[in-house]
Amino acid sequence: MVDNSQLAESKSIHRRTGKTFYYATRLLPQRVRRATYVLYAFFRISDEVVDSAGQSPAGGRTQSGDDTDFTPKQQRERLLSIRDQALGREPTDEPVLAAFDELRREVGIEDEEVEVFIDAMLTDIEKTRYETYDELEAYMRGSASAVGEMMTSVMGPEDPATARPHAQKLGEAFQLTNFLRDVREDIVERGRIYLPQTTLAEYGVTDEQLERFEVDEAFRDVMRHELRRAEGLYREGVAGIETLPEDCQFPVLLASVLYADHHRLIRERNYDVLSATPQLSTLRKLTLVAKTGALWSLSKDPERVFARVSAIPMGSDHRHGRPDHEAGEARPAQ
Repeated sequence: MVDNSQLAESKSIHRRTGKTFYYATRLLPQRVRRATYVLYAFFRISDEVVDSAGQSPAGGRTQSGDDTDFTPKQQRERLLSIRDQALGREPTDEPVLAAFDELRREVGIEDEEVEVFIDAMLTDIEKTRYETYDELEAYMRGSASAVGEMMTSVMGPEDPATARPHAQKLGEAFQLTNFLRDVREDIVERGRIYLPQTTLAEYGVTDEQLERFEVDEAFRDVMRHELRRAEGLYREGVAGIETLPEDCQFPVLLASVLYADHHRLIRERNYDVLSATPQLSTLRKLTLVAKTGALWSLSKDPERVFARVSAIPMGSDHRHGRPDHEAGEARPAQ
């Protein structure tokens, strides 16, 4: 069993680095909430190997205590070691990795999901551009879909085979929203552009324009295109919430509402994510929690509630996570 010190370390990492998801996580039943802290902490310490300059994977200084970045070789070695510790192939004295190893055995997380997740983190060491959406989607299979798979294992639905594809799509939706929200941050802090190069080319936007943080109508068209794509993923993902255990449905729905609300923010800013990174205020989050909860008390239908609260249209003309150029703009949340 995961002990209290392991849990405290995992929860601390989750609270510090996953503020939007943490809101929804607190509403999960205890059997799932504790496990989710461990999962999220595992994801973060892996991610921070390639994202945090001068930081150790656990969130402190590097072992040498200086501000030197990990070299690509050190990053790769560290991620492979994290993988082997998380899978019980190497001994570990890191609380989060020990807790994850125990958890994956307890709930039956497949080794493959850990492997593909770490593979995605390895990709981030040197890859900074994605030529097509298919290429980005392949990356998200590890960085997002695997997260959905692991969360499904933790929740334990009666019919996992039905629940898993929807969980994968929801994980991809969250990740794509993050990419669209964080365009500036990814350029400034990581030198990465996750917007597909083919989409940029279609509208005549260059990497150099993004690096100069220039917002014009062409860039707004890129954002509209990718927002519609993400919204298709939300529709597929939210459609599967009803397959989850009843005590998990509302928290997953709320997480979907919170992430999707960044689309409203982006549209209200006229698609400008280059001058600053859009952030949901605490008041807005609390308002969404209250509104979603009130509607949920009246109708335990995830799709119906999501359609009422979120800024994402749920019509039949949006399917399969692909952009629909004929669809109108999403209506604002009521």
